[in-house]
Amino acid sequence: MTTSAELTGHSVLVVGTGGIARRTAQSARDAGADVVLAGRDPGRTASAAAAAGARPETVDLSDEGSIAALAGRLGRVDHVVNLAAAPANGPLRDLGHAALVRAFDAKVFGPALLAGRLDIGRSLTLFSGFIAWRPAAERVAMATANGATAFLAQALAVELAPVRVNAISPGVVDSGSWDGLGAAKEGFLAATAERNPARRSGTVDDLAQAALFAMTNPFLTATTLHVDGGGRFA
Repeated sequence: MTTSAELTGHSVLVVGTGGIARRTAQSARDAGADVVLAGRDPGRTASAAAAAGARPETVDLSDEGSIAALAGRLGRVDHVVNLAAAPANGPLRDLGHAALVRAFDAKVFGPALLAGRLDIGRSLTLFSGFIAWRPAAERVAMATANGATAFLAQALAVELAPVRVNAISPGVVDSGSWDGLGAAKEGFLAATAERNPARRSGTVDDLAQAALFAMTNPFLTATTLHVDGGGRFA
């Protein structure tokens, strides 16, 4: 269990503005850290940072200059958590090169550049996803980018040692990303819970706790934490 002392005096950069990113930033702040929340859209980033009690910064993981500029502004950072995503879903025949590149920029290329430009002191946590272990039709880009993220974490753990690098692979989480389903969302989450061995869908708290564990456990590196309720086996 993380105590408030474990991140006191540490600096944390969270990249992303969604529900999991906001809760992770808030949890790190509550654990005593000085937290920066960064995203591509300045307005959305400012709103998410304010909700999390973090300082906003702007970064575009598809732009090497933007990444370098952020590194220059921040200097040394103890912990980095990347939750950026640019899903490219749909039939394979409809997927274009640009959409595929955007998906990999957010999950793989951008984080690799971020790791190379930032002065990271303690840990880097990447976010993968269970679809890499349970592929589905029309999810080729998402499954492949998430799988590459898990292997990137292993490679970076060796390259950046003793900085610890891990990945977290969420299952279906009620983080706001399913709100577009409207009235069908509750039924979707209920059906997910019925199939999962854990018999529930995930929450943003489940993932924020995993991120804090990855940040604070000194013997955890080159590992993918599957926080999916067993969904990859459902």
